[in-house]
Amino acid sequence: MPRKGENIYKRKDGRWEGRYIRTYEGGRARYGYIYGKSYSDVRKKLIEKKAEAGTRKEGKDVEDDLFMNISERWLDSCKNTCKESTIIKYRNLLEYYIKPYIGNIRMSTVRTHMVTDMMLELSCCGGRKSNGLSVKTIADLTSIMRRIRKFALAHHYWLDFEVEEIRLRKEPRELRIFDHKEQQILCEFLIDNKCLCHAGMLICLYTGIRIGELCALKWEDISLEKKTLHVQKTMLRIQTEDAGQKTKIIVTSPKSLSSVRTIPVQDMLVEYLARFEEEPGAYLLTGSEEKYVEPRTMQNRFKSVLKKCGVHSANFHALRHTFATRCVEAGFDIKSLSEILGHSSVNITLNRYVHPTMELKRSNMNKLTEFLTVR
Repeated sequence: MPRKGENIYKRKDGRWEGRYIRTYEGGRARYGYIYGKSYSDVRKKLIEKKAEAGTRKEGKDVEDDLFMNISERWLDSCKNTCKESTIIKYRNLLEYYIKPYIGNIRMSTVRTHMVTDMMLELSCCGGRKSNGLSVKTIADLTSIMRRIRKFALAHHYWLDFEVEEIRLRKEPRELRIFDHKEQQILCEFLIDNKCLCHAGMLICLYTGIRIGELCALKWEDISLEKKTLHVQKTMLRIQTEDAGQKTKIIVTSPKSLSSVRTIPVQDMLVEYLARFEEEPGAYLLTGSEEKYVEPRTMQNRFKSVLKKCGVHSANFHALRHTFATRCVEAGFDIKSLSEILGHSSVNITLNRYVHPTMELKRSNMNKLTEFLTVR
């Protein structure tokens, strides 16, 4: 039964359904429908839909246009609020995945099932190898569609589609973490073979900073007296619209406000860095104000070091994973660790970067045994 005055019903399949007048054609009402898992969810959506319909009734709609044209206007509106790298990411996702499906369709004719079908097909057979896009990419595409929809509504375009969450099962991937023996071998090699790049690798292993943050780091960001390291920039290679140059290196602010941080540096690392005497304005990895080492080059140098050490190959990011795991093993409180890693939420630290080793699990199990024995 509907709740009085709301025009909301509970369906036989357990979902709730709400109905609203979408428009009038020839004097007759044309209805739109909203679905949700709960009454309150449908009621909230229904209020929004009725407000949109009221705006249309007042004659505030602008002329209909192709989805691709409206998406371009949305992208232009992002330039004042988003970083250059983010704009390029949005443009690539639009060009490669969204526009081929609905770019040439008028905004007023795009429907919810079209968006859902597009996402599902991309998750199954999208990408260069047609083996499906990752969960992260699908989430990014869903976010873009939601933003474009919001932009279109704000500019009074006629539309009649929702952007539903496409929930895909995320397959857990095994992340590379150096065990204690590998870490010891790596540290001994980096300390015995003194050079600026090796110093950078050691910094990452003992502070957990990202490779882009390391490449943008300058000596002025390190205070040996205060024993601190200040992260305020990151380096990355992005695409360009210049026909003669496909990509370029930029040094910009980190990925989020939380990534701008000051990290305490261990005494051992301070003593190691004190061996180098470089100009404050110079890049840490080169000792030069003009020359730098880009992330891709640093990645290759790191793999070369692992090969020389006889340690199994790993990506540079394994240093960050290893740092986080060692901190947990040492009994760090998660809030402190989250701030050192530059995360906006403690949950990100727990779910993405903290990976208890078998040794830690065994130690905790032994603690349980000791606790029960004492009792």
